[in-house]
Amino acid sequence: MDRAADPAHRADPAHRADPAHPGAPAETTAAGAAPTPRFSARPRAARTVDWLLAAGTAAAVLAGTARLGGRLDIAGALPLALWLGVLLLARRRWPLTVLLLSVQAVLVFRTAGLTDVGWVWPVSVAYATLAADDRPGRPGLPWAAGVGLAELAFAATWDVAVGGATAREALGSLGAETLWLAVLLAAATAYRDRLRWRAERDERLLRAVREQDLEAGRRIAEARLEMARELHDVVGHTLTVVGIQLRVAAEALDDSPEEARAALATAQQVRTEAVRDLRALVHVLRAPGEAPHDPAAGVPEIAALVDRMRSTDLDVRLETHGDLASVPAPVSLTVHRIVQEALTNTARHAEASRAEVTLRHERGRVEVTVTDDGGRPATRAPGHGIRGMEERVQALGGDFSAGPRAGDDLGGNPGDGADRGSGWVVRAVLPVPGLHP
Repeated sequence: MDRAADPAHRADPAHRADPAHPGAPAETTAAGAAPTPRFSARPRAARTVDWLLAAGTAAAVLAGTARLGGRLDIAGALPLALWLGVLLLARRRWPLTVLLLSVQAVLVFRTAGLTDVGWVWPVSVAYATLAADDRPGRPGLPWAAGVGLAELAFAATWDVAVGGATAREALGSLGAETLWLAVLLAAATAYRDRLRWRAERDERLLRAVREQDLEAGRRIAEARLEMARELHDVVGHTLTVVGIQLRVAAEALDDSPEEARAALATAQQVRTEAVRDLRALVHVLRAPGEAPHDPAAGVPEIAALVDRMRSTDLDVRLETHGDLASVPAPVSLTVHRIVQEALTNTARHAEASRAEVTLRHERGRVEVTVTDDGGRPATRAPGHGIRGMEERVQALGGDFSAGPRAGDDLGGNPGDGADRGSGWVVRAVLPVPGLHP
């Protein structure tokens, strides 16, 4: 049996089984890495087993011959025992060749009259080795059974034709040999099947570990993506609103100190809320699975969000329909982030004068629409914000779209800029499980 076929060596260099423990989980090594002491000791362990089997076979042939009353002489049993033992040293590389040469040796010594006991049992180890061979495309069990039956048939013919025994006597004398061959092949097959089962079990365990690693990697990637979205939304919105309020404060500082003071207070409030959101994000990183101490933003905070985004340059209106207070927290947070990001993009990129936010909760779903009348929709290529909104909606099984609006998407009178076909509209439809009227 060669090393690729032997159950003790069925593995590639990066994933080999331990020959001293054929069913033990294989040890994976990196390609090109130096072998560990245990890895380098495996061939030595296999060679030790082969030498022990060779010595045991030689001793067993001599002891069996003496026990059965056969002749023990230098020209007969001794060279046969040594030859059968030496052949076993090559059993891993050429299992079929070793069996054929071993059987041939027994037949030659028996027919030459050099030994007078044993046909099958002196070759037990060679039969078991071939029967346990499970190389793909060349199973060893049929070969072992065929060689054994051929040897027994030859033995029966020889006893009748040359030994002068009757057919009944020949069958009787070979009955024990036949039974021993059957038991030997059955044991070797059971051992082979056990090795196969352990190899399959180890492969399943390895596959399960790999799947767990892939799942862990996927969850890590999703967590990183979620953190990136949160940071983008919180930081982008905060900087935008603070910038708007600081500009208002700077413009009103001389003429209207109260308005400047109110703008600075709004900027301070936005900063406080951003710190709260960042603290919640850090809490999730430090203690995954625990709820943050500060509640996450949601639909109830959208009215304040709209007020903060409203300025002398941008008029923002909010329209709501349905019972939005009953929206679950994940959907509520997503709705808030969509409105936040859409209005932030409007304030930063659209050069819009008006924006309208519409929230509608009905028929087991929440519909969000954010529309502006900005004059440069063609230059607004999808960025991290739009991708983040789309990913949030898809994670909840909803539908998302963002693009230039039609002329009637924003209410207004003809001629006031609402019918120019410019502007931008963001729409999201989110399912609300268990809330079907």
